[in-house]
Amino acid sequence: MKEIELKLQGKIKRLTNKTFKFDERIREGWFSAVYFLKTCEIVESFKPENIVTMQFFQKSDAVLCGSDEAIALIKTFAKNPESLEIYSLKDGDKISPFETVLTIKGPYQNFGFLEGMIDGILARRTSVATNVYNVVKAASKSGVQKPVIFMGDRDDHFAQQAGDGYASYIGGSTAQATHAMNEWWGKKGMGTMPHALIQIFNGDIVEATKAYHAKYPEDDLISLVDYNNDVITDALKVAREFGETLKGVRVDTSRTMVDQYFFRNPDVLGSFDPRGVNPELIFALRKALDEEGFHHVKIVVSGGFKKERIEQFEEQKVPVDIYGVGSNLLKINIGFTGDNVMMNEQHQAKAGRIYRHNPRLELVE
Repeated sequence: MKEIELKLQGKIKRLTNKTFKFDERIREGWFSAVYFLKTCEIVESFKPENIVTMQFFQKSDAVLCGSDEAIALIKTFAKNPESLEIYSLKDGDKISPFETVLTIKGPYQNFGFLEGMIDGILARRTSVATNVYNVVKAASKSGVQKPVIFMGDRDDHFAQQAGDGYASYIGGSTAQATHAMNEWWGKKGMGTMPHALIQIFNGDIVEATKAYHAKYPEDDLISLVDYNNDVITDALKVAREFGETLKGVRVDTSRTMVDQYFFRNPDVLGSFDPRGVNPELIFALRKALDEEGFHHVKIVVSGGFKKERIEQFEEQKVPVDIYGVGSNLLKINIGFTGDNVMMNEQHQAKAGRIYRHNPRLELVE
């Protein structure tokens, strides 16, 4: 049983290194800034008795993620972790600018070398979780919550997928492209066909979809219909072939392309940008499917979608059922800062920094 299941059942409060599987070189300081390593050695030699309080904060309205991972890091690699007193918020908590999300109290030399890594964990996980949360929120502006598929596998180094997938889950996306993205929270990756499959079948969308269905008959059948840059024609081809078996079509038209529908209907042009996946194309696709009785076929869109673009689609009530979003969810736009703000129960910090008590923090057992 995965730890996330135990956590959801209330049997454990935090995920641990059984989930995160940290690199053991952390223990020897391999990933720590050298000045932190040197400072720990100096403090050990000259001021080992001092007890400091380090607090972590950021400067945006955000959805916190990475707290479990940061705590697991501390408990796994700090020297004498039982000597430390840790208070923290939880993954998924909404946080405000300058709100303290984590404090560590203890001998600096026992944990100070982890400061930069904690900042980095919180920054990446919170950025992704917040990006996803904002996109999921945007996908509900029409009054109906549309699912958001996290498709970030090609937008960053593959080794980041498990953590990014967990952060995406915390942000509200429970459909993700790879198995690795689901590793920490317990499901398998999902997806149907790429353009490569259609190419192998010489651009024949029906034959490619037949092959997919023959190989994976248990999957919800969703066909990718923009390969030939003629979305409506190809969507109707697969709908006529598969009927009720076809659950959806995905449109992924490049932002530099104009679909053939507009060349057949030039009279609709002139008041909008016809490139890529645009509202007029999706309205026309929905109309064409409905006119032939394919009301059950859902429309999935992908390709360059971000919060603002989804909001525009939702405000116009474009008949999208599912959004696929990738690179825009991986922008690292929230940075965390760790500061020593107390020493031996007295204020001691660089100018401009003070201890910010947060009653929402919970003692980590």
